[in-house]
Amino acid sequence: MALVALGVSGGIGAYKAVGVARGLQKRGHDVVAVMTRSARRFVGEVTFEPITRRRVITTQWSPGANADIEHISLATDISLLLVAPATANIIGKFAGGIADEFLSALYLATRAPVLMAPAMNTNMLEHPAVQANLATLGPRGVRSVDPGAGYLACGWVGKGRLAEPDDIVEAADRILKPNGALLGRLV
Repeated sequence: MALVALGVSGGIGAYKAVGVARGLQKRGHDVVAVMTRSARRFVGEVTFEPITRRRVITTQWSPGANADIEHISLATDISLLLVAPATANIIGKFAGGIADEFLSALYLATRAPVLMAPAMNTNMLEHPAVQANLATLGPRGVRSVDPGAGYLACGWVGKGRLAEPDDIVEAADRILKPNGALLGRLV
């Protein structure tokens, strides 16, 4: 059906991204995982490769991957860039146009729709810098799935946990279907 680039950034919710990949596949989509260096501290490439049946992209500098400038060719091929979890760091990079690793370079290079599922500590999520970055991305067409509220990895209870994989998959699928949601938050 569609090729989805699943960006996984470095938060505890990275383990849920495996469920997102599987859910997208169950709906007929092909998935390629793109992991930041920090994401690999939470979950490994070997977790995603058997699920996606593709090499996990972790760097712009892999030998043999530069013949067709991989971040440009992937940016052209995908139907959706989905980032789950989207940490404060990756949200800031997207808002600031910083392309210092594969995922942020892919974001700048693609013209495909972008969907983020923010996940972080409540105080981080509510920080004016993060809120300003999210507000910057909305008018640029970046859609988001609201984080859930509940028990967080840090032991706090509040808003900031990664949305459930089924909710993220449903939001992605709506974008990928003809006449999908066009603006704003999806869940």
